[in-house]
Formats: sequence, C-alpha cells, structure tokens
Amino acid sequence: MLYWAAIFFVIALIAGVFGFFGIASTAVGVAKILFFVFLVLAVISLVTGRRTLVH
Repeated sequence: MLYWAAIFFVIALIAGVFGFFGIASTAVGVAKILFFVFLVLAVISLVTGRRTLVH
C-alpha cells in the first residue's frame, strides 16, 4: 500500500508542476485530488503498518 501511496504522490507532484506554472489549468484540480489521495493512503499505511501484537 505504501508503494501505491508513493506513486500517487509522484503523480500529484507532476500534475502540480504542470498546473501551478500555468501549463495546464485543469492539472491544478487533479493535483489537489491526487495529493489528498496520497495523504489518505499514507495515513492508512502508517496505521496498519504499526500494528503489533502486544502480549
């Protein structure tokens, strides 16, 4: 799951570069969506990855 979060993060960065420098105006919306998808996946990965059995 962390692998997919990293991929979404890279895609969001690329879309952000295109959108924030005015190359593609619709990329700003895509970058925002992908950024929040990355955040959700990163939080899920951190929560599920830290679960351990405590005896």
